[in-house]
Amino acid sequence: MIYGRRLIGAAVTALTMLAAPVATAETPPDTLIQAWAIDDVISLDPAEIFEFTASEIAGNAYEGLIGYDPKDVSKIFGKVAENWTIAPDGMSISFKIREGRKFASGNEITAEDVVFSLTRAVKLDKSPAFILTQFGLNADNVDQMVVQTGPYSLDFKMDKAYAPTLVLYCLTATVGFVVDKKVVMEHESNGDFGYEWLKTNYAGSGPFTIREWRANEAVVMERNDNYSGDAPPMARVIYRHIPEGATQRLLLEQGDIDIARNLGAEEMTALASNTDLVIDTGAKGSIYYLGLNQKNEFLSKPEVRQAMKYLVDYQTIADTIMKGKVTVHQAFLPNGFLGALNDTPFSLDVAKAKELLAAAGVPDGFTVTMDTRNTPEITGIAQAIQQTMAEAGITMELIPGDGQQTLTKYRARNHDIYIGRWGPDYQDPHTNADTFARNPDNSDDAASKPLAWRNSWEIPEMTLKADAAVLEADADKRAEMYIELQEEHQQTSPFVIMFQEIEVLGRRKNVDGYILGPSFNDNSFALVTK
Repeated sequence: MIYGRRLIGAAVTALTMLAAPVATAETPPDTLIQAWAIDDVISLDPAEIFEFTASEIAGNAYEGLIGYDPKDVSKIFGKVAENWTIAPDGMSISFKIREGRKFASGNEITAEDVVFSLTRAVKLDKSPAFILTQFGLNADNVDQMVVQTGPYSLDFKMDKAYAPTLVLYCLTATVGFVVDKKVVMEHESNGDFGYEWLKTNYAGSGPFTIREWRANEAVVMERNDNYSGDAPPMARVIYRHIPEGATQRLLLEQGDIDIARNLGAEEMTALASNTDLVIDTGAKGSIYYLGLNQKNEFLSKPEVRQAMKYLVDYQTIADTIMKGKVTVHQAFLPNGFLGALNDTPFSLDVAKAKELLAAAGVPDGFTVTMDTRNTPEITGIAQAIQQTMAEAGITMELIPGDGQQTLTKYRARNHDIYIGRWGPDYQDPHTNADTFARNPDNSDDAASKPLAWRNSWEIPEMTLKADAAVLEADADKRAEMYIELQEEHQQTSPFVIMFQEIEVLGRRKNVDGYILGPSFNDNSFALVTK
């Protein structure tokens, strides 16, 4: 990929040579350049992608069987699939694949590719595999559960009659994206289904191809000339890893980038009067939270968990550090989802927290660590929490790291406290109930590893309640079940849920057509013009 490396190098060189104050630089008319903190990219394989940046990249580079209107998620439509039929017993869905569509390689998209993609994700069993395995699929039976029935048709079978919309929404997640079987298997090594290759390469059919990813530096995407939809106006899209909001602001003002993705409150205020720039916002389902590892002797005490929920100055953080970018939200379902709970019972109350710590047998507090992604906003939130925790005697040592470092440690359950940001994988309430309120197996080698597992929270009864909610066909009754589940979760869980995200980006005024969707894989630049 020498060409891709030269392209990145040229872009980086050009963007670091800031223009003089009297002149404004311009990016190439056929290239969209974004500045973003992209250190959370761990893999580009749809079977493994589970972080925000990679999800957005995949959403513009791959296609799933179905999609939905980001402005109205109730409007579901076929993408790779032309149509589908739900069996009378609700135990399977038959999909008909659109004919005549191609991957970027030129290979035709067939039912064989779809079956391969879904079975591959189950057999690889990476972090997002549970989105598919929750329907009774596993490595041993998936070949009998996802079955090709013709060149352009397949059946997706399940172990129970789940709510059809749940299944369809799950197939819109990145783990359900369709990969080019022929290309992937050309790079198979030791039975890995091409995994080691696809982690850093591309085999999709979306509007853009992934030309190259250089960790903590840049991602280059190029227009897919074999895309079946309308050709993107942009010939290429470049992500630059620039985590500092102040630097992004300067580059945006100078015209050296088209879009800034990590602007803080101070930068947004400063840019508000610049007529060459536009600030866009979009409601996101992402939740900011603290995960308290129940393997820690102090954090496993119920009164300590409760005390820590009274040691966050939610509103002040929302009004200052995160001004314009979050709203206070304290339940695991984001506002806008079926059954979302918008009660906010917790506020900073040091006296109450001290009473709870005394009841837990630790009146003088204790010392813990918190793994913190070293972006300005996360660091700012962490430092604010560190200060208010100290008022009750809790000494919190911050351990900074990039996205990969902190996530790897968190996924291994080797943290005390983790400050995180979680986005829904699909537009159904089970997406968050499944990770915050379910933990079917708390063993270290569990097959399913949701957030409750990552924090070693054993909850057999709550897991059963979440399982029951997913089978309820009546929407009103189902919403009530989720509200009750969240009310219990708020009071007992090892999660300090704090905010719901409002995504913000700054763009040059000549850039138009960027879509901010409810999830990061819905963010789209396929129609961007300059």
